[in-house]
Amino acid sequence: MRRIAVYVVIPQRTLLLDVAGPLEVLRVANREQEAMRFEVHYVGPAASVVSSIGMTLAEIEPLPKVLPDGAMVVLSGDVDYMMMPGGQAAPKRESLGDAAIVAWLRATVRPGHKVVSICSGALLAGRAGLLDGYACTTHHSTCAELAVVAPGTRVLENRLYVEDGERYSSAGVTAGVDLMLHIVGQLTSYACATAIARYMVVYLRRSGSDPQLSPWLEGRNHIHPAVHRVQDAITADPTKTWTLRALARIAGASSRHLTRLFQEYAGMSITDYKNSLRVALARELISQTGLDMERVAERVGFGSTRQLRRAWGRMYETAPKDARSHAS
Repeated sequence: MRRIAVYVVIPQRTLLLDVAGPLEVLRVANREQEAMRFEVHYVGPAASVVSSIGMTLAEIEPLPKVLPDGAMVVLSGDVDYMMMPGGQAAPKRESLGDAAIVAWLRATVRPGHKVVSICSGALLAGRAGLLDGYACTTHHSTCAELAVVAPGTRVLENRLYVEDGERYSSAGVTAGVDLMLHIVGQLTSYACATAIARYMVVYLRRSGSDPQLSPWLEGRNHIHPAVHRVQDAITADPTKTWTLRALARIAGASSRHLTRLFQEYAGMSITDYKNSLRVALARELISQTGLDMERVAERVGFGSTRQLRRAWGRMYETAPKDARSHAS
């Protein structure tokens, strides 16, 4: 079992959902699969802080002097306005805490460490110089500030999240969930990420400028159980010659009704869904092996190279062979 140490940095006035949302993804990931364990540490310059909604977070560990290889550092955002219970006064903002986090980041993060910033947490990474030379994003209200404090970075607006090498950044609040689903999909499997999204009743979102959604996640932003059962079956064995009748039995519906349901909830036909997964497998084989196109088509479930090229053309503007030349 592979173990990944996750250090969640808790600043003053922590935006609670920046922590709870992404970490809930990791909690469910630990439950859904056994190949990898996310081992979480909550760290910061203070042993306790008051969060954005007035709830105190306690027993926070000190910032460690050394991070293990392969560690993930998650940087939460903070807020100016706090909702305090019972009319209590909000604690005053102090600059020393943020300065301590920035100094720690600058001294501790090394190549091989993933830096994941949620919302305005990107400002901490930017001030530490960890975003220099990288593309990133942050909450729309802090994009201009990030460009000032980290002039060496390329700030992308109107993005849910941005991945650039070992730097991952997300826009405001709930986009942190989208980003962590993406990371979990990379580290475990997209089937696992899909299961987590379904459990959390989260729609897997993207905008026109966001990275292309993986075919393994495409068409999954619904909560219809019969359609999900069919998608789970196809995902588990996309190379199988699935008949509509067999899939209808899995769905517990007639063939005609399943066809309508799938188009309505997945936003595509069953054939297009199967082919998108097969093309994804073909792309991996083309880029990672020396198999000829006929063998690739056969391996992923297409009856001929012509079928492969036709399905490929619906997803990519370039030819299949270009995936191999690009990889080399």
